[in-house]
Amino acid sequence: MKTRNITDVMTKNVVCIGPDQKLLDVKHIYEKKEFHHHIPVVENDKLIGMVSLIDFMYHISGAGLSDDHEVYMKLKVKDIMTKNPFYMTTNATVEDVSEVLTEGNYHAVPILENEKVVGIVSTADVIKYLLEAV
Repeated sequence: MKTRNITDVMTKNVVCIGPDQKLLDVKHIYEKKEFHHHIPVVENDKLIGMVSLIDFMYHISGAGLSDDHEVYMKLKVKDIMTKNPFYMTTNATVEDVSEVLTEGNYHAVPILENEKVVGIVSTADVIKYLLEAV
């Protein structure tokens, strides 16, 4: 199989959030159909954190689906995000990202170019790519 650049596989229209946004904004992002389970957190165009669906669910335990629950307004993204997240650059190959995802520490990797988030690659993206290559 020919080596391909990660830019051929990554999701390019990445929805990012800011550290001061409320969890209600995160809830609304996750309610959208076919959304990645990981959201990059950016400030001044630089990646500073990641929020996973697991992070979100852990912090809203018991809140339910109503937008009116206080946790959605009280907590901010910076309260639940993973700081200084792992990332790769547009120089990475599909194989490079696959190796990282195989280790099991990450389920999605933000892709940066000139320090800006330009994509994200999940385990599902790599699997889809491999299925198409067969």
